[in-house]
Amino acid sequence: MENYFEGLWGRIVHMFEIVGAEGHGNILMVLFIGFVFGAIIQWSRVDKFEKIAGFAMLTDMTVPKLLFFAIGLASIGLYFMVEMGWAHYHIKPIMLGGVVIGAILFGIAMAIFGKCPGTGPISVAEGRIDVLVGAIGGIFGGAFFTWAYPWLKQIMGPDYGKLTLPELFPGHEHLVVLIYGIALVVVAFAIPNIEYLDPEDHEEKAEI
Repeated sequence: MENYFEGLWGRIVHMFEIVGAEGHGNILMVLFIGFVFGAIIQWSRVDKFEKIAGFAMLTDMTVPKLLFFAIGLASIGLYFMVEMGWAHYHIKPIMLGGVVIGAILFGIAMAIFGKCPGTGPISVAEGRIDVLVGAIGGIFGGAFFTWAYPWLKQIMGPDYGKLTLPELFPGHEHLVVLIYGIALVVVAFAIPNIEYLDPEDHEEKAEI
């Protein structure tokens, strides 16, 4: 048992070593990007349970509009930054079983929790106890995944490798990324501007 826990601790330490050696840039720049991200989330209010639940019930379109716009714009920007050597990313292999199971668990968790890994920490910073409990549960869930990974890996296949959309259109990579990004931005603006306002939102808008 002692050897097992030593091996588990070694894997955790190795994970942090890998992340620390990836060279994500100046810590001040990372903090600045984090502050900007948090400010956008706060301004759009997508860290609120009502926004996530409203999206699930199609009574609030704030979340999909923001997601489509952000993904479309970031896809173009990140791809060309990588091409210029200004940024880099690590592609994970497509393991069909893991993607399907993970998507189901993620959807169930969002329906219950009303948060995602991006909006959760922001809600914790706002002092929301329910989200803090969920965040603690997420830590234990991550620890369980780390512990059970040797067994879970067996049901994650088949492994289709590290595929990307541009690779499916050799010779037209830049055009594909550009069309993809613009299409998502267009979809973001095409989605109806439906917004659910709870009493708290009404008070905030009245003050403005």
